[in-house]
Amino acid sequence: MDAEITKRRREKLSEQLGDKESVIVFAKPEITLEKFSQDSNFLYLTGINEPELIYIAAKVSGRWNEVLFIERGNPERVVWEGAKLSMEEAKELSGIQQIRYKDEFYPYLSGMCSQLSRIYSNLGYPMLHKPATYPLFMLQPVREKYPHIEIRDLGDLITPLRLVKDEWEIEQLKRAIDITGLGIMDILHTAKAGMMEYELEATLFYRMQVNGLQQWGFAPIIATGINAATLHYEKNNCQIQPGDLILMDVGASCNGYSADITRCFPIEQRFSYRQAQIYNIVLDVNKRIIELVKPGVELSVLNNKTVEWLAEGMLSIGLINSKDEVRKYYMHSVSHFLGLDTHDVGGREAVLTPGNVITVEPGIYIPEERLGVRIEDDVLVTDDGHQVLSAGIPKEISEIESIRQEAFQNEH
Repeated sequence: MDAEITKRRREKLSEQLGDKESVIVFAKPEITLEKFSQDSNFLYLTGINEPELIYIAAKVSGRWNEVLFIERGNPERVVWEGAKLSMEEAKELSGIQQIRYKDEFYPYLSGMCSQLSRIYSNLGYPMLHKPATYPLFMLQPVREKYPHIEIRDLGDLITPLRLVKDEWEIEQLKRAIDITGLGIMDILHTAKAGMMEYELEATLFYRMQVNGLQQWGFAPIIATGINAATLHYEKNNCQIQPGDLILMDVGASCNGYSADITRCFPIEQRFSYRQAQIYNIVLDVNKRIIELVKPGVELSVLNNKTVEWLAEGMLSIGLINSKDEVRKYYMHSVSHFLGLDTHDVGGREAVLTPGNVITVEPGIYIPEERLGVRIEDDVLVTDDGHQVLSAGIPKEISEIESIRQEAFQNEH
């Protein structure tokens, strides 16, 4: 991520701050022997994918000042942990000119607090029955010693910025989606009854890694048979049985930007009659909702239309007896924003604007029939309509069956 990109983002953020207001954003803490995943807001503003850092900026008397705090290196720990980010590297990566060490953070903040009335931070969503989030813990001394300072979540300021993707962000999403699509194609060509769900997961993860993407955007769902009727199934440890329909809800992450694609396919060469019947209803709604996507449309309209059209489809095949029963087989919303978080910032009542990227994911889940179908695409809102970023990943029954038949021919 180019430093000029994050510099422009911080400048836009500064324009939203009033006098005597500050932003303090914490990178995620490091967890030993676990692959690091950065806080989305910190990555958005600094472009640095390193733990234990702190970004602080303030506007006082019309002057904007920003500082990045990094860890002080310990030569004795280099052999165990590697070298820490240097001041020069931090400056080059972020474009932030003032770099200090993290052990200077509290003395620096103490000197600022008497001039501040409000602090925005990436507080997260603390639960009363769980420990405080890391940012809340770090800001507790401010709460205790400067009670006049209001501490608020950063979301109010940064959400409008993150909702509208620039060209660079869209390119990251496209790459994540395209490589996810390559992995899905690998699975369609190689999956067979008797394999384990995690083998399909491994196939996709291999495709991601050989293309330079090292992390999932979220825990992948590879669900066969009845598992597909569990919306957030993540065990991926069951054996695929003959005749099963498999649901894959997966997404690679590219520079922090996550794809989110769902495709379903039969483990046999063709969909069964019932599988195709349910699949076609979901596919029809998927396409009709995508056609509605354009600037000025509310997400709630997409959700309401999805419920209406899925209900009509279920009624037409006798799956339900009245529209009021639709929620028995369809429980979630049809769309969410996509970006640095898979479920990116932005409310369910938001109005679409150019630069938004959303998912469109209707589904029908019938546990008593060991069947779940969801079809999910990633869609960019353009100036005059939309662009389906995942259009290259097959979803028509004829396309999927053709690939499956080819897979069986190659096997034999």
